[in-house]
Amino acid sequence: MGVITSGSFAKALWPGVNAWYGKSYNDYATEWDKLFDKNTSSKAYEEDVGLSSLGLAAVKAEGAPITYDSERQGFTTRYNHVVYALGFIITREAFEDDQYDVVGKKKANALARSMRQTKEIVAANVYNRATTSGYTGGDGIVLLSASHVNVAGGTYSNIQSADLSEAALEQAFIDIEGFTDDRGLIIAAKPKSLIIPRQLRFEANRILKSDGRVGTDNNDTNALKDSGLFTNIVVNHYLTDADAWFIRTDVPDGMKYFERRGDAFEMDNDFDTENAKFKATGRYSFGWSDPRGCYGSMGV
Repeated sequence: MGVITSGSFAKALWPGVNAWYGKSYNDYATEWDKLFDKNTSSKAYEEDVGLSSLGLAAVKAEGAPITYDSERQGFTTRYNHVVYALGFIITREAFEDDQYDVVGKKKANALARSMRQTKEIVAANVYNRATTSGYTGGDGIVLLSASHVNVAGGTYSNIQSADLSEAALEQAFIDIEGFTDDRGLIIAAKPKSLIIPRQLRFEANRILKSDGRVGTDNNDTNALKDSGLFTNIVVNHYLTDADAWFIRTDVPDGMKYFERRGDAFEMDNDFDTENAKFKATGRYSFGWSDPRGCYGSMGV
């Protein structure tokens, strides 16, 4: 455990320092809330349970009995809320003798910044690990897979092996519109947002915002732009794969965030040492219930 003493900031005890750098950087606006739908929780964990519903109706011959179908429980996804915490300790002497308020107020701001970026990274890692073995959902499969399992039988895919391009986005839209439920009935799924790392910002703008087709001298209109389905481009600075891209769909209970306890900041003094203790804690979880809520590619 490190304690911030007068020796930790010796220059802060004397006048003459023009500026303290390294703490006044700007931060990006909150980005995790573009990746997940927010929910609140009052329990140690939350569970979402899938449902395998009814299938297609059968032909009934004259005088024959009706075919009866049944529903059953599907896969269960558990969101275990994790506590994230950080703090620092300052001696009373270091706090009293600080000439620039670099020890007290700026440390508190740094603590808040650490908590914010921790949440951003935890959220983005759900996407960063979309195909990483061991990070699985309720069906026991990673977020992006060509072999997601239906309880009623069969598999489905929400992944593509392609770099971001006009053709790749067209195929993504075709695939998403072809999503079915657990029993194979078509669902009305649509793309909601395109999520990309900072390295793909300009490529995405060229593909989606040009009036004509990109990379061709044909006088064709930009069908993706005309469709109006990829107008929401989300650049996330915490994605680590430079050529990965993701599409959030409007399928309910897809990418979810549960907040058990919002970030809380507290301080107290130790009676014997007179040291001041500052801490911040938050308790939350990120994940997904229905993999159809996301489609994507880790690039090639």
